[in-house]
Amino acid sequence: MRPIVLTVLTALALCAQANAQLAPESTRAVGDIVRRVLQVSGVPSASIAIAKDGNVALAEAYGLARVSPAVAATPAVRYKIGSISKQFTVSALLLLQEERKLSLEDRVAKYFPDLTRAGEITLRQILSHTSGYQDYYPLDYVAPFMRRDVEPTDILSGWAKIPLDFEPGTQWQYSNTNFVIAGLIAAKAAGMPLSRFLQLRILSPLGMHSAIDVEERPLDPGDAHGYEFYALGPPREAKPEGRGWVYATGELAMTARDLAVWDISLMNGSLLKPESMRELTTEQLLKGGTGTRYALGLSVEALSGGHRRWSHSGASEGFLCWNAVYPDDRISITVLTNSTRREPMNEIARKIEDLLLAKATDPGAEDALEKAKRLMSSLASGKPDLQLMSPDLRAYFTSRAVEDFKVSLQRIGSLDGVVQVNHFDRGGMVFRAFRATGGGKVLNISAFMLPDGRFSQFLIGPVPE
Repeated sequence: MRPIVLTVLTALALCAQANAQLAPESTRAVGDIVRRVLQVSGVPSASIAIAKDGNVALAEAYGLARVSPAVAATPAVRYKIGSISKQFTVSALLLLQEERKLSLEDRVAKYFPDLTRAGEITLRQILSHTSGYQDYYPLDYVAPFMRRDVEPTDILSGWAKIPLDFEPGTQWQYSNTNFVIAGLIAAKAAGMPLSRFLQLRILSPLGMHSAIDVEERPLDPGDAHGYEFYALGPPREAKPEGRGWVYATGELAMTARDLAVWDISLMNGSLLKPESMRELTTEQLLKGGTGTRYALGLSVEALSGGHRRWSHSGASEGFLCWNAVYPDDRISITVLTNSTRREPMNEIARKIEDLLLAKATDPGAEDALEKAKRLMSSLASGKPDLQLMSPDLRAYFTSRAVEDFKVSLQRIGSLDGVVQVNHFDRGGMVFRAFRATGGGKVLNISAFMLPDGRFSQFLIGPVPE
């Protein structure tokens, strides 16, 4: 069956790379965003890919892949993707779990009994950064000791055999050491090097032909060169880590287009079984029940407006990248840069996200705003409009409350404007936040509205200047 499965996955990957295009105005807007940020920040280049509705809708590069001699960036140029590689390591382990070659509930001691408290720590805790193993690569530059080549097991000897930073499962703390352990476990369970397993079971089947393991093969001369900055100085060519330091934590390089193909596979569920996809993308909880906003090799968040996001950034010496999937919107955004400056990458990603994500529709916004203005006016007069209030809110407005609202609002005088700034569902009601301006003050209104249109909460407070 495996050759048939691989053929189907490859066909799906080729379909994903069809010439579906982003709308011309959106394409122009993306280009304007990226060029402006590159010009202001001095970052040499950015390669952008956007997937939409199962297709790569945009794959474009801007700026210079190499500064001197100048080489233009193109969509065919590879960039190191750093820690975005971690979701590939997790997926390898999930595929092995599907084959019953391991379990995420396995204790580390099954594979590496000599690591600190290996009999207590599970593979799931390793993948969710809740193990307590200390991070060997927390700095944003390459320390001198990382210039020499090492074996991944050397990293374990230095950082996974010392006391834990915290009790397993009680905290979330990002640690690259976790993924060195994970990669070595995957290799043991697969009976082959992790890089070969990734190539055979993930990269080749999905048609991600640009992807390489930089631990085994350096970037080509025509690929992007990494650059670092010293304060406000010009870009300087970065020297990469020694061999072995990014094993299973940040070892992959590829084009932005191929990373978008990977995103499409996640949205389509074309590689992992549904249960594995749930494991990959479900937030992990600490022992006390506190959420971590992290799943397995992926950050998971609910954005304002109801958009879910699976994302991860990636840093490797000279490169910073960001990749995000919005599963309900059927969109992904990939931003690869050859620079150590984080803010420009974040700015590009944020502005493209704002451009592409549709704002949540709110058919009740206009009516709610008018009612908020009416209730605000009535409170300022000292005669609250009881028709706009639920019984609970009427009880809240005692004579003392009415008097305080009246006196304090009259000090402000007439309002210059009231606008709604946020809304979401909660407790069978709609929460609505408004901003009001007047008398040189800015006020925040925190309100809940019932389905019948009455307010069940209407609290007012100053916004700090």
